[in-house]
Amino acid sequence: MDSSYLLLLFLCMVKCEWNTNDYLKREHSLMKPYTGSGLSMPFWDFLGSTVVTSNYIRLTSDLQSKSGAIWNIVPCKSKNWELQVQFKVHGHGKDLFGDGLALWYARDRMVKGPVFGSKDYFYGLAIILDTYSNHNGPHNHAHPYISAMVNNGTLYYDHDRDGTHTQLAGCEARFRNVDYDTYLAIRYENDKLTVSTDIDNKSGWKPCFTVDGVRLPTGYYFGMSATTGDLSDNHDIISVKLYELDDTSTDSVAEDRSNIQPAAQSFEPPREHVDDPKPTSMGGVKLFLLMLVGVLGVFACIVVGIILYQRQQEKSRKRFY
Repeated sequence: MDSSYLLLLFLCMVKCEWNTNDYLKREHSLMKPYTGSGLSMPFWDFLGSTVVTSNYIRLTSDLQSKSGAIWNIVPCKSKNWELQVQFKVHGHGKDLFGDGLALWYARDRMVKGPVFGSKDYFYGLAIILDTYSNHNGPHNHAHPYISAMVNNGTLYYDHDRDGTHTQLAGCEARFRNVDYDTYLAIRYENDKLTVSTDIDNKSGWKPCFTVDGVRLPTGYYFGMSATTGDLSDNHDIISVKLYELDDTSTDSVAEDRSNIQPAAQSFEPPREHVDDPKPTSMGGVKLFLLMLVGVLGVFACIVVGIILYQRQQEKSRKRFY
């Protein structure tokens, strides 16, 4: 084989490898080994019940009332990106388990809150992996369920309705308690949000949903959080990889996205809203006393009725004497 051909082949291999590594943004990625010096993780902070081991980062253990999170310390400056997360959700519960985890691209980092361990009324994007159904009305899907929510700080996540009134789209995904690796990919490119999964042990991405018209600022942070309540699960993060994508838009002038508001052109049509039962205005003690008075009143009426009936019977007998 000609030496010049070998040199060309070698240079091509080097160039291809260099291009691949150039798009992987290591400052936004997290892979084994996790720890640096001491208990720190390069480019990442963690809070709450999070435990870092040699094989996984456990946001919550399979115990009640736990909440944990990890957050990247470097804001993302890329307009187009793809986040690939290897995760595992597992526990002892067979029929009842929860609550789930969320993957974030948000303005505010390291803030605890009620939305799967992070703050409500957030700015940015949340991809929610919900394992427990809290609905008070009919669903058109089963759980576990993956959904997307874009927020400009004015919306709240309604746990009682599993966020279905503010979600962009969603899909069912049976990722819990499987014996193989599970992955999720979030691709944001030219205002199009695409979520895909690899949860069937087939080593290939399966589309979950795609939403057009999603506008996200640059300079936000990536994070992962999870929570448990009366029900619980282990929520583990194994790896995080962030790839910067080429800008394939036709705009001649690059748009400054550092100060825009997160926005979405449309939301998925919500299911029928079912109001929760209104709480009674009287307290439990008053209600008990009222019921007791009612029972006593009914009993008194019965006693009086019996007495009147007996007297009537006595009068009837006296007429025949």
